[in-house]
Amino acid sequence: MVERKKNSRAPGRPSKGNAPGAELDLRGKILDHAELVFADLGFEGANLREIAAQAGVNQGLIRYYFGSKVDLFDECFRRRGGLLAGHRHVNLDRLFEITENPSVEDLLYAYLKPQWDMKYSGPNGAAFVAMQARLHAEPEEHALRLRREVYDASVKRYIVALSRVLPDVPKDIISVRMAFLVGAYLFMLNDLGRIGDLTEGHLTAFGKDEMLDQLVRFLSAGLRAPA
Repeated sequence: MVERKKNSRAPGRPSKGNAPGAELDLRGKILDHAELVFADLGFEGANLREIAAQAGVNQGLIRYYFGSKVDLFDECFRRRGGLLAGHRHVNLDRLFEITENPSVEDLLYAYLKPQWDMKYSGPNGAAFVAMQARLHAEPEEHALRLRREVYDASVKRYIVALSRVLPDVPKDIISVRMAFLVGAYLFMLNDLGRIGDLTEGHLTAFGKDEMLDQLVRFLSAGLRAPA
């Protein structure tokens, strides 16, 4: 009788023979599919079984790499939200390399364009935009903590920059107006503006660039308004 060799690998763990980089690719694959499921079903509606099925992996593998559903959601948000915040930092640095006195419009384009680019970068970019909108609608402490962690550093840099170019508007007022700005751009970025309804069908939608241009014009006027 031939004795079978016991499998030392616990269920849900990756094979030790994986090629270098394969583990990173597998993590990325899981995150990509989780992002789509979270965007479609929301945090409450999504479950690890569905995400595992979409990614074509064992559910235990998700738990091995990421832990709970909350941990997986957070990792999804940090991954692409971190890229977004990083692009905002880079855009601001480049802007100040070009000029010491950028316009309000220049600052808003630098801040908003990474979001527009991400939405139109493919299904996962669009899914993250939807995920982000869902998170901003959640007032609970976990959502607030995650948004602070990912976005606050970049947002506060833009508030400081706007305060420099709008010296007649108190910094606290600019900060409040930035909150208005975030709400407005997320609403329009997720195609919730009912443009066709409000224009009685004269306009049904703006293209990517024209929508951003119109939004920057509108938000710049609001930031410049007397305090």
